[in-house]
Amino acid sequence: MGIEIEDKFDVPAEYAIPDLSGLADVVGPKTYQLVALYYDTPDLRLAARGVTLRRRRGGADPGWHLKLPKAKGARQEITHPLTRSTKAVPSALAELVRAYTRGADLQPVAELDTRRTVTILLDGETRLAEIADDRVKGTVLKEEPEVVRWREVEAELLEGGTRTLLAKVGKRLRKAGASPSEATSKLARLLRPAPPARAAVKEGTAGEVVVNYLASQVAALLAQDPRVRRAEDDAVHQARVAARRLRSALKAFKTVVVDTEQVQEELRWLGTVLGEARDLEVTRARFARLLDGLPPELVTGPIQRRLGSDLHKREQEAYDRIKDALSGDRYYTLLNALDELVASPNLGKGAAKPAQEQLSAIAAAGWGRVTKTYDTAQAIGDPERREIAMHDVRKAAKRARYTAEALEPTLGPNMAKLAKLSAGIQEVLGTYQDGVVAQETLAKAAESARQAGEDTFTYGVLIGIERSVAEQAHADFPRVWAETVKAVRKVL
Repeated sequence: MGIEIEDKFDVPAEYAIPDLSGLADVVGPKTYQLVALYYDTPDLRLAARGVTLRRRRGGADPGWHLKLPKAKGARQEITHPLTRSTKAVPSALAELVRAYTRGADLQPVAELDTRRTVTILLDGETRLAEIADDRVKGTVLKEEPEVVRWREVEAELLEGGTRTLLAKVGKRLRKAGASPSEATSKLARLLRPAPPARAAVKEGTAGEVVVNYLASQVAALLAQDPRVRRAEDDAVHQARVAARRLRSALKAFKTVVVDTEQVQEELRWLGTVLGEARDLEVTRARFARLLDGLPPELVTGPIQRRLGSDLHKREQEAYDRIKDALSGDRYYTLLNALDELVASPNLGKGAAKPAQEQLSAIAAAGWGRVTKTYDTAQAIGDPERREIAMHDVRKAAKRARYTAEALEPTLGPNMAKLAKLSAGIQEVLGTYQDGVVAQETLAKAAESARQAGEDTFTYGVLIGIERSVAEQAHADFPRVWAETVKAVRKVL
């Protein structure tokens, strides 16, 4: 697997690569012949989402290559050794695009025959960047094949390069007559796939803002799917956040997009599926930090195993359940419903109203829900029931935060402030709740250790630490609440 950071340029047939000396040592040019067969569903579901899957012969890296959509200026590329068959995609790669294919067959859709001339920039033995001058013959594989020819230049960072160097290379290429390419890939240039359908909503309305936001979160969820299947760091968390943001948006903007209760319920299910592994991951890391911070003489018995490897085993079992869920019809039905929601939403009366007017009211209502939930909780006399009700305040604050973040591009800096203030309430209540849950988890682990005849001293130490953290958060909350309420009045 690699992260690809590159810039693409369109160039005329007579273009000459400029002199790159002075930027670094220059090696080359060297020419290769590359032949790549691209795979997709018959209706080009991968290409529509910026995903490319190919089998390539020739050059320095023959094999199967899966390129996922660009995020933060970089594309993730996953490789697989070359196989004999040109008909069957390796199962490991086919698995990673299931969120896009959703059961449809993968088949060859195009072939690119590229004469690539490569120049390498070096610093001593360290490779900094690669400039590839490509003369391309593209063939669309259909009943009557369509052939297109063009030339383009790619400047890609290698292991020792910097974005500053890439910018300098790009400047020289443009000065020599290159222009930034609008195509995200050679395949997109050849196939010209239609982007995912999106509802045509009147510009400047609340409906436009909400539909665009929903589309961005659906894309975020899909982008995390392959990473979740590979159990990459933070992937489950990011996928769950995307699901939560979608569900929160559908609740908050229910006057704009209506009749979404079933989709909300399915998003709740997905969040629950993802949550088990994520919660175990966080808990294991939390206890590891606590144990690392203790003097060695306070760590007794096989506590690292119980709070480390045992939790990790449970975490891996939870990942297996995630993979099963992500390969099932219920998940694909949800993804189809989300696509339909973006392409053809059932718009309510609020959708046609000016964005500023309608969405400002929704943001204010979101914070109003937080204060109402707080007042309800504080009116409960029984301390135990009141603490349970305060968990609803945390959820309301999270929803207000997500709503404000969604509206910041439209409503401006005040939404960023509201999001930050809501997050502060969410954080202090979360610190308290996490401390309580951690104490319960430690107590159960300590009981298992006691029954096994193990020393339980360190469990008591950790429970004491967690109790102190929770009590401090509980004591801090009245002050944080008062300060937040006062600050929000200035924002809304």
